[in-house]
Amino acid sequence: MSAPTSLATNVFGFGSYTTMLQKVESVTTSSMPVPPPKSLLIATPSEAGEFPLLIFLHGYLLYNSFYSQLLQHVASHGFIVIAPQLYIVAGPDTTDEIKSTAAITNWLSKGVLQGLLPPYVRPNLSKLALAGHSRGGKVAFALALQKTMTTLKFSTLIGIDPVDGMDKGKQTPPPVLTYIPHSFDLDMAVMVIGSGLGEVKRNPLFPPCAPKGVNHEDFFKECRKPACHIVAKDYGHLDMLDDETNGFRGRSSYCLCKNGEAREPMRRFVGGVVVASMKAYLNGDNTDLIAIKDGHEAAPVELKTIEFLV
Repeated sequence: MSAPTSLATNVFGFGSYTTMLQKVESVTTSSMPVPPPKSLLIATPSEAGEFPLLIFLHGYLLYNSFYSQLLQHVASHGFIVIAPQLYIVAGPDTTDEIKSTAAITNWLSKGVLQGLLPPYVRPNLSKLALAGHSRGGKVAFALALQKTMTTLKFSTLIGIDPVDGMDKGKQTPPPVLTYIPHSFDLDMAVMVIGSGLGEVKRNPLFPPCAPKGVNHEDFFKECRKPACHIVAKDYGHLDMLDDETNGFRGRSSYCLCKNGEAREPMRRFVGGVVVASMKAYLNGDNTDLIAIKDGHEAAPVELKTIEFLV
């Protein structure tokens, strides 16, 4: 990784852009003759400009709306974030989610997103990132590995506490992990974010939310350079969600996984690392990523692991 090109900004705080958050349904209307394949939550800067894009995939049995504060954090730093609702009820197989994410990516290539954005906000489809949390992280890796499924090219991949099943040998289909070091042929930079408490059981009757053998450590081991692995020590698998997540699923998000003391620090941490990664690998400005690596930009959480393959 080369030397910083400018002074670091605080990626762990809210950025300089005001943001808008809107929901777009997958329904044909007179104003939207080519609707998205799935309903979307879109976070975008409100000010004029051309901005890179991030496709963000939610975790298992979660709603995209549970990430609204995280999505707006990223958007406030000058990125357009597209978060599809991939499913409401799902079995163990993620094939449909992989296909749906590919279809959404190909829908973007038709140029229809522009009509859904504020005036003078333009998407730069040549700067496209893919990210996912938990099961969505697995889906993101799976799609990135299947390069022929999309008409647009991803430039960077971000796995947020990705999970490939219940345990080694109990991966959900189609399995992503091969347990062969550096076997992922991705042709792009990768950031893997982990939670220190994800592998810890909250309840003896249920498995941990991010079990050893199928979690962030295993995903990073199969990455080739350039790749980064950053782990928050005392925070859990769902601690980057909104402070308030309503409904049965929202309430369950507080009791299924081992959690940290509060969500806000982990959400700021995840948002900051996502922003630093996209600035580095989409905009060519690695200042913030190097600052995080060298400890010059203090994270809002204690870090357990910082690994860089360069």
